Amino acid sequence: MDARKEGLPLKTFFPDQHPQVRRWLVPFILACSLYFLLWIPEDQPSWVSALVKCQPILCLLVFLWAVGPGGSYTWLLQGALVCSAVGDACLIWPEAFLYGMAAFSAAHLFYLWAFGLSPLKPGLLLFTTLASLIYDIFLLPHLELNMALPVLAYGLILNSMLWRSLVWGGSVGWGAVLFTVSDGVLAWNTFVHSLPFARIVIMSTYYAAQLLFTLSAIRHPGLKTH
Repeated sequence: MDARKEGLPLKTFFPDQHPQVRRWLVPFILACSLYFLLWIPEDQPSWVSALVKCQPILCLLVFLWAVGPGGSYTWLLQGALVCSAVGDACLIWPEAFLYGMAAFSAAHLFYLWAFGLSPLKPGLLLFTTLASLIYDIFLLPHLELNMALPVLAYGLILNSMLWRSLVWGGSVGWGAVLFTVSDGVLAWNTFVHSLPFARIVIMSTYYAAQLLFTLSAIRHPGLKTH
């Protein structure tokens, strides 16, 4: 796609001639701050906690609507963010974990569609797959039988997204690495052993990843100026 021009240094995301980019990121920053300040306990699932958790992702949706260049790449990012928000809400309730995983699988497929398959770089796929298999070797013995297949399927989709993101590099590559770290810590904390500060690591890397994916849509020629 033409959006492959995205691999730019971070400072190009905030050009002086486009202060609306910074302005429209303020709601996202405030929503993230609200989430970490309220820090609603995970053992108190409610629609309020779901909304607080989803707000940063919804703010990124609004950001793309306000200043995104439009076109298929932006629309695919928006589709990924919608699915991510659904996944965030589902993961508030433990009994909806599989639904949340399905929603995030759909989000990764949107990202995968956006990033495309060219250039292929199969060597990079081999590297990410080996790393994923090593992680799975330690994770799988701790999974119940009915969870093994869904978790493996999700891991395959995540690995594919990571591969294509690393081919792109730039903010997309870093975003995928952070997303993978977030999911890896989440899985280990959920299925293997409770980790100290797991939630803050999971959510900080997750929000940062989604921000980096979103910023990849910002291209000077198509930036809205209203």
